[in-house]
Amino acid sequence: MSPKRIIAISPPARFIVSLFEVIYSPVTMSPIYIAKEEVVQCLPMKKCIALMEEAFTALVHGQIIQPLRSLMWLPGKKGLLGMMPAYSANKKVMGIKVISAFSGNRESGLPSHQGVVLLFESIHGQLLSMVDADEITAIRTAAVSGLATKLLARDIPSNLAILGSGTQAAQHVEAMLCVRKINCIKLWSRDHANAEELAGQIRKKHNVLTIAVADGKEAITGADIICTTTASVTPVLLGEWIKKGAHINAVGSCTPVTRELDTVAIVMAKLYTDKYESLYNESGDFIIPKKEGAIADDHVKGELGEVLTGQKKGRENDDEITLFKSLGIAIEDIYAANYVYQMISQKNITDYTV
Repeated sequence: MSPKRIIAISPPARFIVSLFEVIYSPVTMSPIYIAKEEVVQCLPMKKCIALMEEAFTALVHGQIIQPLRSLMWLPGKKGLLGMMPAYSANKKVMGIKVISAFSGNRESGLPSHQGVVLLFESIHGQLLSMVDADEITAIRTAAVSGLATKLLARDIPSNLAILGSGTQAAQHVEAMLCVRKINCIKLWSRDHANAEELAGQIRKKHNVLTIAVADGKEAITGADIICTTTASVTPVLLGEWIKKGAHINAVGSCTPVTRELDTVAIVMAKLYTDKYESLYNESGDFIIPKKEGAIADDHVKGELGEVLTGQKKGRENDDEITLFKSLGIAIEDIYAANYVYQMISQKNITDYTV
């Protein structure tokens, strides 16, 4: 849509034009493109965590249509194109994220994930906006982990372990600092130089003791909160390393044949997810142990929305190991993109004085 519309009003009368009227007018709209810089400006992590709480509550209350994602793999599995649609009845919007994933892009200096969120209003089906998906994905993924940590981790000053050193590693530090007091951060990555660089950035930005360590076990030992944000296809987190009372956010794997946690870690943890259907069909962290006969479908204790609304119990004691397996669902993108769109539109509307 064109965010500025001139409305003829006889002077000296002045009226406040509501954003709803602008968005949902039957007048044909011209969609706007929102770049990643604007997404960062309009979507701070704390706000995104609140948006994700709202989204998961709406999901469990039946206000969301959320199909499984569709993946098209390229020959040789060198990359894929993912298509992720969703509809929100309460926000009166629908949309789809179309995103490419090329794990080898780091060597070319490009992001591993690139794409766009197409946002439509759901009254007339008009395209409102095309939003750069890189920052939307980065922020909302970590924000959901922040929400899970807020719900499931012990509310104590915590030691944080991050496995991985990419965009999600940095964003997860931001999200964890929003919901818990962090005493120390240990980073591990197969690329130790990247981990060292990220540790320096975190120390400078957040003034928190941050150390890049030589192996995953060293990072995990003594950690109260663990975030796995790697592109690994085989386990990087072993159950024998995890202490009682820890909380884990497992983020990096989202296909049936890849996983970041070994079977022992899955079996010993109290497991939660964003959506049952996604977990059962897309998560190698769940599917592989199930095929081994180590767990069944009832091993998952609930969705985040069910914990939020009290339909399912979260952590029940300080010794439990809780695990949030994040698959990333499209309604997260739609809520985040819609909020950014409204902020951009509101700014442009208020910039114009009737």
